[in-house]
Amino acid sequence: MNVTSLDWGIIIGFFAVVLAIGLWVSKRSGKNTTEYFLSGRSMPWWLLGFSMVATTFSADTPLLVTDIVRGDGVAGNWVWWVFLLTGMLTVFVYARLWRKSNVKTDMEFYELRYGGKPARFLRGFRSVYLGLIFNVLVMSVVTLAAIKIGGIMLGLTPEQVVVSSGIVIVIFSAIGGFRGVVYTDFILFLMAMFGAVAAAYYAVNLPQVGGLSALLSNELVQNKANMLPDFNDWNTLIPVLLVPLAVQWWSAWYPGAEPGGGGYIAQRMLAAKDENHAIGATFFFNIVHYALRPWPWILVALASLVVYPDIASLQQAFPDIPLDKLGNDMAYPAMLNFLPAGMFGLLLASLLAAYMSTISTHLNWGASYVVNDFYRRFVNPDASERRLVTVGRVATVLMMLLSAFFALKLQNAKQIFDIIILFGAGTGLIFILRWFWWRINAWSEIAAMFASGVISIVFNFTALGVALFGYNDAMGKLHAGMLPTWAKFPMVVLLTTLIWLLVTYLTAPERQEVLERFYLKIQPGKNGWRPVIHRAEAEGRSIRKPSEEVNLPDGIIAMLWGTLLVFAALFLIGHVIYGNWLLAGVWLVVLLFSTYLLILKWQKIRKTIL
Repeated sequence: MNVTSLDWGIIIGFFAVVLAIGLWVSKRSGKNTTEYFLSGRSMPWWLLGFSMVATTFSADTPLLVTDIVRGDGVAGNWVWWVFLLTGMLTVFVYARLWRKSNVKTDMEFYELRYGGKPARFLRGFRSVYLGLIFNVLVMSVVTLAAIKIGGIMLGLTPEQVVVSSGIVIVIFSAIGGFRGVVYTDFILFLMAMFGAVAAAYYAVNLPQVGGLSALLSNELVQNKANMLPDFNDWNTLIPVLLVPLAVQWWSAWYPGAEPGGGGYIAQRMLAAKDENHAIGATFFFNIVHYALRPWPWILVALASLVVYPDIASLQQAFPDIPLDKLGNDMAYPAMLNFLPAGMFGLLLASLLAAYMSTISTHLNWGASYVVNDFYRRFVNPDASERRLVTVGRVATVLMMLLSAFFALKLQNAKQIFDIIILFGAGTGLIFILRWFWWRINAWSEIAAMFASGVISIVFNFTALGVALFGYNDAMGKLHAGMLPTWAKFPMVVLLTTLIWLLVTYLTAPERQEVLERFYLKIQPGKNGWRPVIHRAEAEGRSIRKPSEEVNLPDGIIAMLWGTLLVFAALFLIGHVIYGNWLLAGVWLVVLLFSTYLLILKWQKIRKTIL
């Protein structure tokens, strides 16, 4: 692509605006850690909702969706669409709980819910494990996408992309703090979404594609366009739909879709003005994230099948791209090379916007763990607020450097997505139940965390794993094992769950005073806490506040109606695009019906919210 002066002007102007916002809020953000990491807990729902969406709209996301569509078709997206279920559970149950906890990070929760040395270990270990190791791994995937985009669209080497983008992001993130991240996320999302829609429009109308009707009638596209897998093909139906829908959504930990809320989603809920704003932010996020945003990426991915039918055609078109970076995910930036001058610069700036919003969030979120849950808790408890902010800024720079290093070693986003999903398998149920079941203790979480990691390593990187589930050779051919490949994830979940349940009953419960303190603050509902409540009452203490207790059945019903609402919107948009007007009408009715029932249920729930 011949990048014009207009294109470069748009890109440079974009960087200038972002840095200006960071400088504008830097003085206020540097006052203390509450400002630097939570913007003083003063954020409105709509701004936090846009920030959540912008964060999950990273530069690697359209590449990941393209990889999925080209490999497994549109239906392959169920691997992440199913996370809507846990997202809606967060909206109607956990958003309120997190805001009531009033902790600064979700790692601080461990010493609210549990007590003693095990709780301190969990908080310290997971702050490093998630804040540094997993966080850096996720950022390296996002940076890998930036490397591929820069290589295809600008002809830059991986090192040039890492250095040029990293300098701007690390300066902005270090000085602007969370307030700078949230303010710019609003602009970055609008820009990134406009770019995604424009990219879809131009891709579909390329002469090689011939418009939407020609695209959907193309034989290369027809078998990839279905939103549901073939129900007669069990080899596809089980791994693509049944396992994610039956097991994955509640059992797996993944950034941005943690069962029970967590990570940077929890950070935004904790930064909300109150419980209502926390709920509104997460509801807005789930609607836009799952129903509206995927379709522009899907259309580009389908159009890429016409222009670049396979990886060989991509390699022929871009011979200078290193072989270890080639993959189906590269088809997305490859399609953008057909854009006209000016629009090319705008689209590239929109991808940079997506990249910056995600990386800046991960840097601030990871630094909050390092500062609040490791440095202040275990290294220097008496550190001044100014020093803590300084440590946060140093951690920001360190994480950016580490993510850049690992990005240069990776090949594609899908492989890391699969590994992260597998490493978190089986832990999700604890994150859901720990608020509502008194018997779960710190050892339960420790056991689940290590069991999931060890079992995943055994199944993925040892001879036993190869014997059980087979392997893919260098040519991509699957060599079968004793069990089907799709059984790997459920097996990790099953074994991990059995281990942490066994550990739960073999170890002592948390001390009564710890459990009472948690119940008094959160009021999660009496059903799973009866032994704690009865013992407190027997000793003359009342820990219940019925008017403030969470009604879990109502929350679950609202979650189901909310899930149906969003999926109805997803399918409605899809069938409108495909021109299936009868099915679009059916899903419109479902959308209206679920919206009405959700409103009725919400009116009941909000009466219990302060």
